[in-house]
Amino acid sequence: MTIAFYPGSFDPMTNGHLDVLVQSLNVVSKVIVAIGVHPGKKPLFSYEERADLIGTAIAETLPERAGDVSVVAFDGLAVDAARKNGAKLLIRGLRDGTDLDYEMQMAGMNHQMAPDLQTVFLPAGTASRPITATLVRQIASMGGDVSAFVPPAVLYALKSKLSR
Repeated sequence: MTIAFYPGSFDPMTNGHLDVLVQSLNVVSKVIVAIGVHPGKKPLFSYEERADLIGTAIAETLPERAGDVSVVAFDGLAVDAARKNGAKLLIRGLRDGTDLDYEMQMAGMNHQMAPDLQTVFLPAGTASRPITATLVRQIASMGGDVSAFVPPAVLYALKSKLSR
């Protein structure tokens, strides 16, 4: 069984994240979605909320594979957390050339620290290429419609959180 580690902040999970997660399940047996938790940062959603939203999104999108996805929190280096969780692959999504440049540097550094882990790049689908969690948060906070950019459960959670 090949286990992949898909690290990110997922604050919130977008359709781009979901696209990469679904693609990952075409390549591996199990995906661990790893939510980076940094004490110095104040995310919009708590770790628990993000984990629930990821679980709901995959259950609604690919119910037959929902059991093959788990969510964990990590702080520190992704390579250390991946090893701790038994992963052999790091999953990274690419939207454009800018992402590729950054991710290639990251993959090189990760390989130096953990040569036993392989980074796998998955291209974002055409519809999800312009989506970033930062832009989703900004648009939603200004009352914009983000329904095309996030799974339904995330849309509901954003509306609920931002209406307070």
